[in-house]
Amino acid sequence: MAISKFIIASLLISLLLLQFAEADETGAKQIDCGAACDVRCSKSSRPNLCKRACGTCCARCNCVPPGTSGNYEACPCYANETTHGGKPKCP
Repeated sequence: MAISKFIIASLLISLLLLQFAEADETGAKQIDCGAACDVRCSKSSRPNLCKRACGTCCARCNCVPPGTSGNYEACPCYANETTHGGKPKCP
């Protein structure tokens, strides 16, 4: 009886570990927000402010639109982020 309980417990633990391993493999790949925001803010007149806002948006959305401005259709989440005043948050 004790051996069968041990086998069942081992099987359940194995299945649980397998499930966690599969979840890690299928998760979205994180982008390098620092590098993406460096490119995005390279022509900004206020690069430190731009990088801070871009970094926040990138962390929330896990994407940054290509280029130095516009192209929001490539990352709708990034485009939809707003400040408390309702203005676009992301550069």
